[in-house]
Amino acid sequence: MNLFTKPKSDEDKLIEGCIAGKREMQRYLYDLYSKKMMVVCLRYAPTSFEAEDIMQEGFVKVFSNLQNFKRDCPLEFWIRRIMVNTALKLLRQKSLLTVSHESDEAVNIYSDKVNLSGYSMDELLGMIQSLAPRYRMVFNLYAIEGYNHKEIGEMLGISEGTSKSQYSRARVILQSMLSRQDKIYTEHVISK
Repeated sequence: MNLFTKPKSDEDKLIEGCIAGKREMQRYLYDLYSKKMMVVCLRYAPTSFEAEDIMQEGFVKVFSNLQNFKRDCPLEFWIRRIMVNTALKLLRQKSLLTVSHESDEAVNIYSDKVNLSGYSMDELLGMIQSLAPRYRMVFNLYAIEGYNHKEIGEMLGISEGTSKSQYSRARVILQSMLSRQDKIYTEHVISK
């Protein structure tokens, strides 16, 4: 044994097994990441059916491109990027992602702090899904995926200012939804 040979990690073994076409390794990879990736897809898709389509298409791309994975980042991060890019591509094809080009001047962001602790993940996801597709895309890419507005502009074919404006508007809409929900809840509790 060469003392300078680094032992293979479990992730390396999983990747190599999938590349070799071992069905049990491919199934394991899918089972390992499918729930997390479904959450990613649900944030972009207007319905759970479309999210499932995005995820399935994304995993097809994962398995067909796994040999090109350079292993310069965690596998989960690489898979997540494929899911996001697949979502954007499929939504563009279905004309659900028609981004309007707004002025480069961003709308002032509503600055009140919002308490999210009283909401379930399903409630928050539902609110995000109810945004117009262009707002939902920018919100997800910036607030959740961590892209900057310049990168988002390049991905969506819009200006950096338009990305900022659409993110700002998405935040205002979501904060308005949260305020309405809080008001409904408060009125319900008081009326009891």
